[in-house]
Amino acid sequence: MPTETEPPAWTILSVLRWTTAYFTDRRIDSPRTTAELLLAHALGVAKIDLYLRFDQPLLPEELAGYKALIRRRTAGEPTAYILGVRSFWNQDLRVTPDVLIPRPETEHLVEAALELLPSCGESGRRCRVLDLGTGSGAVVVALAAEAGGHLFFAADRSPQALAVARENARRHLQETRVHFFGSHWFQALGKGRAAFDLVVCNPPYIPTADIGALPPEIRRHEPRGALDGGPDGLADIREVVARAPAHLAPGGWLLLEIGAGQHTAVADIVRRAGRYTDPVFIRDYSGHRRVLKVAAAGS
Repeated sequence: MPTETEPPAWTILSVLRWTTAYFTDRRIDSPRTTAELLLAHALGVAKIDLYLRFDQPLLPEELAGYKALIRRRTAGEPTAYILGVRSFWNQDLRVTPDVLIPRPETEHLVEAALELLPSCGESGRRCRVLDLGTGSGAVVVALAAEAGGHLFFAADRSPQALAVARENARRHLQETRVHFFGSHWFQALGKGRAAFDLVVCNPPYIPTADIGALPPEIRRHEPRGALDGGPDGLADIREVVARAPAHLAPGGWLLLEIGAGQHTAVADIVRRAGRYTDPVFIRDYSGHRRVLKVAAAGS
């Protein structure tokens, strides 16, 4: 690319073509889309506006700002952190390095919860929904936006993550309130029974030994505490499964996102707990059993 001191000979279209080739050579995922997102961010416009202004030349300061974003991306920083936003369930959520970047797979958790909500409580009663380890608030904000007549609670042990989640709730929810509180899983609820009709959770489920094999942009930038599920990847799943029945109302459901290939081990954890109905698993678009769906036994 020309330096910032050269005449503004680069148009939006030519810059996008150059960047797409540059990202392709460096094996950056979705090179064209990434180039468009970064350029729109640098120019302070919507991505669609780029298509309406293909012939517009970039000013030197615009080119300089765009090049700075390119350097950050090729250095391994995730696009979502550079932009400070990630799309999830048709909402643009704020994300920072304090929270895991929401993945499309987690939308299956939202879909499963929305299917249960109409029948999870007694007729005419608002259901109490708890999102454990809320992170950016992606799941609870999506649920509250779609089914605002219920009562929503969300917990995370990270104050920084809770601040991000609260901001996303303020941005995307109007009348519906989410009650956020600090807690590592159920700890803040104590031993007393807090009767939730639905508990949803996307816990860490990557085995510790596998963290080093993750793409550099994940292992170097995303919070390890939201990824590392212990030696076999199941430590947090065991804790949530073991403790959830004490906090589920009669007829209450637990929904857990799990890793690909973990369903057999997770089913065994559920059965050993002895306090649930038979586990059901919901497949993602790749055919992996991605979401555990189970109800407290005797309800």
